[in-house]
Amino acid sequence: MLLSIAPHRRALNLAGFGICAALLAGAYYLEWVQGMEPCPLCIFQRLVFAALAVVFLLGACFGGGRIVAGLLAVTASGGVALALRHLWLQSLPPDQVPACGPGLDYMLGAFPFWETVSMVLSGSGECAEVDRVLGLSIPWWTLAAFVVLGVVGTLLNLARRRGA
Repeated sequence: MLLSIAPHRRALNLAGFGICAALLAGAYYLEWVQGMEPCPLCIFQRLVFAALAVVFLLGACFGGGRIVAGLLAVTASGGVALALRHLWLQSLPPDQVPACGPGLDYMLGAFPFWETVSMVLSGSGECAEVDRVLGLSIPWWTLAAFVVLGVVGTLLNLARRRGA
């Protein structure tokens, strides 16, 4: 089956890019139209979707292959880790939720970059708030998207070309 996919790798990578762009557009729609304010972990997950989009675009431009497959696997794994961390924070009992911290804009301006990353990954109260779309929390949706995009993108870019 994967052998029949390999000649269409550029188009499938372009489709992966389009899916990532659509997910980002959906996130901005939820923010700007529906009024759902993203927490710092949500913003980091958006950055990972943007990075995935860039890797898919590279695969579309250069025909994919092992390097693109590896980059997709690593990037999607980072997204999975962020989504799982977000889900864990949302599962905490109210008395164990970390206190709300300063906004991401303030942290980026006031602290060194890696200290800001560390603070965001430790979580805050705003990351524990649960907003649902079609019955599932947003981190569940992002987890599913990272898994599907990572697995499918990696496999399609590992597919061998006929005669190779």
